[in-house]
Amino acid sequence: MAFEWPVRIYWEDTDAGGIVFYANYLKFFERARTEWLRSLGLGQQSLRELTGGMFVVVDAQLRYLKPARLDDELIVTAAVLDCGRACLTIRQQALLKTEQASESGPALLCEGTVRIGWVQADTLRPARIPASLLQTLSRP
Repeated sequence: MAFEWPVRIYWEDTDAGGIVFYANYLKFFERARTEWLRSLGLGQQSLRELTGGMFVVVDAQLRYLKPARLDDELIVTAAVLDCGRACLTIRQQALLKTEQASESGPALLCEGTVRIGWVQADTLRPARIPASLLQTLSRP
């Protein structure tokens, strides 16, 4: 089951045509991943302080299907697709909130996968994700 985070579209998110600027979906996805971690009791700053490590994005692939517009309400999701020893692949979607969507359900606006790797915060060298953290992240 995917974690869901609500996002409203503001002027700052749009281009001159009132359509969400494509790169902003990366910001929405980042916020959803951060809030997903918080929902698991894993604030990123505290992870860094407690373990000496942190997550960094190593790959992102997005596909844009329909535009979001000014004042739209979105649901942005995050779900673990693959969990390795040093990285996670997260499947993410931006959906138009149900009340605004068609009868067939929320409209899919953007989808993608983001791979995040675990690194030592002081050197930025790849490292293994601590076992206790990996166990928490791989729970359904």
